[in-house]
Amino acid sequence: MTSPAAATDFVLVNEKDAGRFTLTRGGVLVSVLDYRDDGSTVALTRAFTIPTYRGHGYAAMVTAGAVADIETRGDRRVDPVCWYVAEWFEDHPEKQHLLRTR
Repeated sequence: MTSPAAATDFVLVNEKDAGRFTLTRGGVLVSVLDYRDDGSTVALTRAFTIPTYRGHGYAAMVTAGAVADIETRGDRRVDPVCWYVAEWFEDHPEKQHLLRTR
């Protein structure tokens, strides 16, 4: 867990051309969340943390940041294709209103 002061060196970027959110810490890539956006639904397809940085909650941080970005835009639903993202939504029932209904 990082202290609030240390958390300021995290940067979340939506790399739209690459279809991914990236999380860097101190300029170093630590986690990625790939997605596909069809204009109405964002399919979150793969959460990945660089092996050296696993176990520090970075996948949760990149997922939470991506979900916050999607929610702020307000024009998309989420399809949690990745098992990790599906479990993240199970742990965050307050965000389940964003899920695509089938």
